[in-house]
Amino acid sequence: MHANYQLNYNYLPFPLYQHTPIMGVNTITTTLILFTATLLFYFSTLAIATDPCDSERDDSGIIVIPIYGNCSPFKNLSDSWDTTVIDMASKDPLRVEYLFGLDASLRKKRVSAAPIASGQAFNIGNYVVRVKLGTPGQLFFMVLDTSTDEAWVPCTGCTGCSSSTTYSPQASTTYGGAVACYAPRCAQARGSLPCPNTGSNACIFNQSYAGSTFSATLVQDSLSLAVDTLPSYAFGCVNSVSGGSIPDQGLLGLGRGPLSLLTQSWSRYSGVFSYCLPSFKSFYFSGSLKLGPTGQPRRIRSTPLLRNPRRPSLYYVNLTGVTVGRVQVPLPTEYLAFDPNRGSGTIIDSGTVITRFVQPVYNAIRDEFRNQVKGPFVSIGSFDTCFVKTYETLAPLIKFRFTGLDLTLPYENTLIHSTYGAVACLAMAAAPNNVNSVLNVIANYQQQNLRILFDTVNNRVGIARELCN
Repeated sequence: MHANYQLNYNYLPFPLYQHTPIMGVNTITTTLILFTATLLFYFSTLAIATDPCDSERDDSGIIVIPIYGNCSPFKNLSDSWDTTVIDMASKDPLRVEYLFGLDASLRKKRVSAAPIASGQAFNIGNYVVRVKLGTPGQLFFMVLDTSTDEAWVPCTGCTGCSSSTTYSPQASTTYGGAVACYAPRCAQARGSLPCPNTGSNACIFNQSYAGSTFSATLVQDSLSLAVDTLPSYAFGCVNSVSGGSIPDQGLLGLGRGPLSLLTQSWSRYSGVFSYCLPSFKSFYFSGSLKLGPTGQPRRIRSTPLLRNPRRPSLYYVNLTGVTVGRVQVPLPTEYLAFDPNRGSGTIIDSGTVITRFVQPVYNAIRDEFRNQVKGPFVSIGSFDTCFVKTYETLAPLIKFRFTGLDLTLPYENTLIHSTYGAVACLAMAAAPNNVNSVLNVIANYQQQNLRILFDTVNNRVGIARELCN
């Protein structure tokens, strides 16, 4: 929010110019010094009064905040930070199961920079972006998800929706109606239903997310991010929900499928975006989502972006090894290798909280970490390698090795601490045993304060350090 200020010289506490010398010193010098000090005090007062959580302060950016951050409208003040993260991480097994179930059979412009923040009321450990739907814009804080294509929000009259913030088609002058069930766009929605023999011909799709299921109508309306507006954007208007784990105010899909933001905005953003996720404990809308090739880092180390035709929405990379301290952990190559037929390999995902490796890979990494820290160790929630903080000086750095790129994680991306700082835990875990999973997931906790660039034209993923707290 910007204001125009004009200085009224009639209200200054002293005349601007005075030529009468006093005690041998020209008064104009004294007057200018007083004038400057007054201005500094005036504008510093304005700065202090500015709301640090004001998402309107820069119209060139799209705000993304941690879902449980202090600036999130969903923050639960009754929970401690470590309890919140442990609870969020407990939802990861359902997330990994969802990722494993994604299958194709189921279904040069200017950059737009959008601020990101941590959101916390959805209890799923994701990040949210500030989005407006329709005209006039209806405001939503939507979860940012790189492994989902469709966007969806709770609709007015939704059964089972927990949010009081709902999308009203009737309130929008740009509402384009429901997509027809026989339209090609309907077939692109994962879980879309065939046209009924009688009744409405609106496109309906059913999906599961984080252990919940929902039914939505595919509709069209304008979608606004920062200063950009995408007309006739197709998204789900959620009619009913079973379960309480879906994001309260909806989700914005950044996957690689036909209904994702990436594809629907191809003519504007050319299949390129990047983000920097702030810490979950960040106070401000300090992360950023950058859309389009313009304004992206010019010099950034990158690794090839791989594509699995059976899971086309996911961002696969080739993880070749892991180093703990100075030790190259011996890992069975069959659990790292990219295999489109089996769906195996490693993906980068914004919706999973802590990095998950298939069991043999995680066990080898954890055992080497324990060997260097010495313990003793206890388990807390999803974390099975927690130790007294006095041993933290022994904790080794962990390095992920990708083709053409080594990423050494800082300690803030490796360890999580209890509220009182007495205990630290290795912030990684094994993929759930109840899924025949062959997928390794590099999660958002390990991505904090990194710029992650996705270039689907040149098929590369770039990673660079960037302090975005």
